[in-house]
Amino acid sequence: MVKVSRRSFLAGCALAPFVCAFAPDLGSFLGEAGNALAFSLARDLSLVEARHYEKKKGGDVECSLCPRKCLVGNKERGYCGVRENRGGTYYTLVHSRPCAVHVDPIEKKPFFHVFPGSRAYSIATAGCNVNCKFCQNWEISQARPEQTRNYDLSPGEVAREAKEKGCRTIAYTYSEPVVFYEYMYDCAVEGRRAGVESVVVTGGYIQEKPLKELLPHLLAVKVDLKAFTEEYYRKIVRGELKPVLDGLVTVASSGKWLEVVYLVVPTLNDSPKEVREMARWMVRELGPDVPLHLSRFYPQYLLKNLPPTPVQTLHRLREEALSAGLKFVYVGNVPGDEGENTFCPSCGKVVVSRYLFFVGSVDIREGKCVYCGEPIPGIFEA
Repeated sequence: MVKVSRRSFLAGCALAPFVCAFAPDLGSFLGEAGNALAFSLARDLSLVEARHYEKKKGGDVECSLCPRKCLVGNKERGYCGVRENRGGTYYTLVHSRPCAVHVDPIEKKPFFHVFPGSRAYSIATAGCNVNCKFCQNWEISQARPEQTRNYDLSPGEVAREAKEKGCRTIAYTYSEPVVFYEYMYDCAVEGRRAGVESVVVTGGYIQEKPLKELLPHLLAVKVDLKAFTEEYYRKIVRGELKPVLDGLVTVASSGKWLEVVYLVVPTLNDSPKEVREMARWMVRELGPDVPLHLSRFYPQYLLKNLPPTPVQTLHRLREEALSAGLKFVYVGNVPGDEGENTFCPSCGKVVVSRYLFFVGSVDIREGKCVYCGEPIPGIFEA
């Protein structure tokens, strides 16, 4: 079992204000000190057969989980580094092997229209199927599972722990849940049996079939829409935009709750025209009720040459998105900004007040604004 030393605890406390104020998901690196959770460390990697792949001639396999469609030879791995071909059978190496396990406010994901003020049992494994130059969790997303400190935590144990710790949801977050698809799927099934729902925090780079198979077991999905141009995805994300847009439409069409985050990076994707076009696309394809979070960028990983996003830029882009027809547009990573609050689109009053990850008042009853009766879309009550 892992123990928390006094030194680790104090180090975690010292880091906490910085983590909260500037990089929400960096909480995954507080380790045991962050949440005082302790589990048995895994002695080896998992060997669970992958769900979505095709066997090819000569012992090769083709992964059909994400749009990369990696063709993987024997004893080789796909781009994500966590799925391996062994003799013509494709395996996930991270099933039941999370490297981050924490209890977070659900606002940290961020979900603003899902059980405000509740807690989410958050898990992640190593690996990712893209390589964003601004990634704030690159230490695990760009690592192989041999390079991370992994816990031995089965789906049943995840469900039980989440229930015991009073979490309304299990959140698959920090790295990229698509690459630990099988683990996420099994945890979602076990969680629902235990009365705990599942929410996914993803870049949305996934093929249609696995996404449709997963959605019935989820409560909500938050997609990081990195930009609205293929060039940005190609140069900064090392991925593609179209599959993400297709996935967003699939989620919206399924009836599952959806929220979108757009990290505003100065000079790269902060054009009012781009955000206006994106917002119009969201209204047309996803609906005006889908919340959009415009988050402030801070320099990190491979993109340290740019300054933090000016707050006035976020305010201008928020106005652009609202004028395009979106009803709920938030400002993220700016503690105390009024854009953290949920406003009734009818009477304009604050129906959910927030400061960073902390919720003040929730003036929504039976899904409606208490002041004027306007429906506020989301999942606010069990």
